[in-house]
Amino acid sequence: MRIPKAIQRVIDNFEQLPGIGPKSAQRLTFHLLRFPQEYLDEFATNLSELKKSTVICTICFNIGETDVCAICSDIQRENQIICVVEDVLDVIAMERSGRFKGKYHVLHGIIDPLNAIGPDDIYIPQLLKRIKDNSERIQEIIIATNPTMEGEATAMYIVKQVKNISEKIKISRIGSGLPIGADIEYADEITLQRAMESRREY
Repeated sequence: MRIPKAIQRVIDNFEQLPGIGPKSAQRLTFHLLRFPQEYLDEFATNLSELKKSTVICTICFNIGETDVCAICSDIQRENQIICVVEDVLDVIAMERSGRFKGKYHVLHGIIDPLNAIGPDDIYIPQLLKRIKDNSERIQEIIIATNPTMEGEATAMYIVKQVKNISEKIKISRIGSGLPIGADIEYADEITLQRAMESRREY
C-alpha cells in the first residue's frame, strides 16, 4: 500500500522527534486522522505559535513568555541561591517538588566531548558571568546536572570555575534520591525533595 504524501510528510515529521520511531510515527499520524478538522487546525496553530510566543530568559535561560521569566522576576524567590540544571524540563521537575525557593540557571546541555560539545557550546560562560557579577550576593550554587558521566564532568568543570571566581561561595551537588543514570525530569516529587535536602558540598 502506498501511503498518501500528506500522511507520509506528517510521519516523517514525527520521526524527527526524540524517542519516536517509524512505527510510533505511523500510529500517531493515523491517530490524528480520527480527530475532527477543527482539532487539527487548533493543533497546527499551537505548533506554529510554539516558538513565536516563547522566549529564552535573558537571566537564567529558562523558557518563558517574557525576556525575564516568571521565576527570575519573582521577588519572593531567594536571589542568593542558584540551582544549575541541564534542561528546562529539569526546572519543571524541580518546581513540581515545591521545595526549592531559589533561582535557576539552565545550561541547555552538558559537556560531551564525544559529540563535540564543550563548555562554550552551552550556557556555562553566561553562568560564570552571572556569578562573577553577583559574587558578593550569591551564597550557594547547587549543581543539579543528571548523575551520568557527562553530568558529573559538567559538574566538576563548573565547580572548578566557580572556585576560581570566589572561595566564599558554597557549592553543593544534588544528593541521594536520584539513581545513577536517571534523568531529573522523570523523578517524582518525593525523590526530588530528598535529593535537594541531602545535597552535599564540594
